[in-house]
Amino acid sequence: MQEPAMQEVTMHGEYKVPGGKLVVADVNVEQELLSQVSISGDFFLEPDSALIQINEALNGLPITASHKTLTTAIEAALDDDVMMFGFSAEAVATAVRRALGKASSWLDHEFTLIPPVTLPAAEHAALDEVLANTVAKGLRGPTLRFWDWSDSVVVIGCFQSVRNEVDMEAAKAANIQVVRRATGGGAMFMEPGNCITYSLTVPTSIVDGMSIEQSYQFLDAWVLAALGEIGIKAHYKPLNDISSEQGKIGGAAQKRFANGVTVHHATMAYDIDADKMLQVLRIGREKLSDKGTKSANKRVDPMRSQTGLSRAAIIDAFIGHFASTYQTQLGEYSAEELASAKTLVAEKYLTDDWLYKVK
Repeated sequence: MQEPAMQEVTMHGEYKVPGGKLVVADVNVEQELLSQVSISGDFFLEPDSALIQINEALNGLPITASHKTLTTAIEAALDDDVMMFGFSAEAVATAVRRALGKASSWLDHEFTLIPPVTLPAAEHAALDEVLANTVAKGLRGPTLRFWDWSDSVVVIGCFQSVRNEVDMEAAKAANIQVVRRATGGGAMFMEPGNCITYSLTVPTSIVDGMSIEQSYQFLDAWVLAALGEIGIKAHYKPLNDISSEQGKIGGAAQKRFANGVTVHHATMAYDIDADKMLQVLRIGREKLSDKGTKSANKRVDPMRSQTGLSRAAIIDAFIGHFASTYQTQLGEYSAEELASAKTLVAEKYLTDDWLYKVK
């Protein structure tokens, strides 16, 4: 008796291009290869026949093909006179990889929201690394968490020079600790209550195919919308600055870990003592001129002056916006995560070897 043929299952993926159109991919798989690929959407494409070329370029490719491989195959199949409006070969590749489960969107995940918990700033820096591991192991889902701290610190980027960024004698005299974090980017002057910092720990699949610059704007799009709700018309200033019409509000940093998890965080000024900040931070003329700013005191525009809201009210607004936009649940740190963070602080984040890895 002949066994019935297995019914093929069509997999479906969608990608909305930021500022552009929706791209939809419906694909089947035969012997680990793409088959019967059908790309659709509300985009514009000339000539019409180019859509057939896109589908045929993808048919037969392995399901393990990288985003770059898919993009290159599409681009190679299209004639020079093909015009794509509102989408691109990269967007098609993202939709295909979402259909295959290789890439994901915000709506594919349930996020854990952790409100501010007061810990030493060094422990929060360590928690970025700890949570990257627990998310990678499946012990927790993607997580948005807000920092609170009781100490005064300068948190420098992973690749910054201590000597160039911080006046260590002034920092010591002011009882300000210096901590190096795992992510890149610039220095953050953090006293209790003077800024708002959050960390977003997500599978790297959510930024699949995006450049670093694209992923920064993508992962902070929600906070720009949240700022709009409290009266701040904010925009992204490449590479990693969050700004308003009155000036810079804050900056973001990111690290893509080898375990398939990305940590993205941002710090926004609420009420910073600029004079004290300038006593401990060495801000060179070249950096100031690059920002188009004559006065260092004007580089950071506190959120308090723009909203009239308390810091707690702004954080609550951020949490409320995120929870209303994505599937979320309130959560907390596990005892194991907090213990791991304390250990990591002692063994790494407060050691001279780590702090002065770039002198």
